[in-house]
Amino acid sequence: MNHLVLFTEKEKQKLLKKRKGESKFGEHIQLIPNLTNIYDDIVNLDVDYVLFGINEDIGVFGNFGQTGTYKAWEATLKVLLNIQSNSFTSAKRVLILGQLDYLEERKSLLSLDISKKKELSKVRQFVETIDKDVTNVVSSIVRAGKTPIIVGGGHNNAYGNIKGCSLANNKRMNVVNFDAHSDFREDEGRHSGNGFSYAFAEGFLRNYFIFGLHENYTSIKLLNTIKKIKNLKYNTYESIEVRNEVDFKPEMKAALDHVSEKLFGIEIDCDAIADIPSSAMTPSGFNVTQARQFVSYFGKHKNASYLHICEAAPTKKTMTKVGKLITYLITDFIRANDN
Repeated sequence: MNHLVLFTEKEKQKLLKKRKGESKFGEHIQLIPNLTNIYDDIVNLDVDYVLFGINEDIGVFGNFGQTGTYKAWEATLKVLLNIQSNSFTSAKRVLILGQLDYLEERKSLLSLDISKKKELSKVRQFVETIDKDVTNVVSSIVRAGKTPIIVGGGHNNAYGNIKGCSLANNKRMNVVNFDAHSDFREDEGRHSGNGFSYAFAEGFLRNYFIFGLHENYTSIKLLNTIKKIKNLKYNTYESIEVRNEVDFKPEMKAALDHVSEKLFGIEIDCDAIADIPSSAMTPSGFNVTQARQFVSYFGKHKNASYLHICEAAPTKKTMTKVGKLITYLITDFIRANDN
């Protein structure tokens, strides 16, 4: 796979900040020194989780969103490797695989004028290449009996997560999506706003719950589409946090009931969290503690099959903030899943 770049011991040592008397998470994680075949390389490793990044914002660009999501993986590694390794963390159970890297292609694609149909088509066609790569990596991890944790890029990558899990398990997947948007837009060429609709149309997605949809940013057309499909359910951020018509915890239970009968994925879009730099940053959204509670609540269910954290777009000044957020979500998922 041309776009997969392994995370190396040299890179790890460069990022590690060791302290006397402390044991850091990055000192105990596992790596693959050489890649032959993902499945063969990891199937016999004594790990539970395989973590990899996606360095792209091409799907976001193809959806006319704010670019920068390719930086989330770098921000995460700098923080994750340097948290404490202790009785609350499970670093030895984690393999850091590396990243799918599209930075070279990004340079040419993001220079295109997407107001022109032909140029926009080129961008969206390349998203299909990313889809294939994500599908391949996720499918290989799941077939090897490990749990994927995917970080970075746009929400277009939900498609590859769902398809990869579905193919590996030979059954349709359910998904719960913590998101301000449905990402269930029409099939108009692949981008970050239609990963779930493509997965559903192609038979990889079964039950889908959108948690915290923002009423201001959901069209009548989309609401009507969702209402027509019995497998799709949602609640809105406003109903929970503004009008207090329903409560956060019971709504999580309702969402879990909708997805947990079968294997399900957990999708976290950082657009849903207030004041987090992202492709569609919002001043009004769930707080970080609620996002962590969400991951922990769903992560402890036996059918939780993967965690995907996407759409964070850190700036130079906010790299540490974003890295800490994503690190908290990763470790919350591991703790919940282990228990």
